Amino acid sequence: MKFTKLIPNVFYTDIKVGIKLFVECLQFEIGYDDLKSDHPSCVINKDNLAIFLHQSKEYAEKDRPELRLETKEIELVYAQVSKSHPELLHPNSNKVSKRPWGSLEFALLDESGVCV
Repeated sequence: MKFTKLIPNVFYTDIKVGIKLFVECLQFEIGYDDLKSDHPSCVINKDNLAIFLHQSKEYAEKDRPELRLETKEIELVYAQVSKSHPELLHPNSNKVSKRPWGSLEFALLDESGVCV
């Protein structure tokens, strides 16, 4: 048995919040687009990653996920994100810092509570 990709579902009361975080800030691209339907959704892609965004008030209220993205260019990502969307930097992790487990990290937090 072989798996090639994990594609998480992230639910939003207003899907525009997720598009701001992932597409505008982190530069994902919309692959599948069903944003004009009664139940807006889209699949966003970047490099080898994919995330399925859904607009559903019911499910958004049940779960606020925390997702981790790994990069070898954290300083570059931080510089771009902090310049273009400083309001999304997590108040408790708004600078690149070394964590006790050895990784360099910073975090983003959108207005709905999704943390990356």
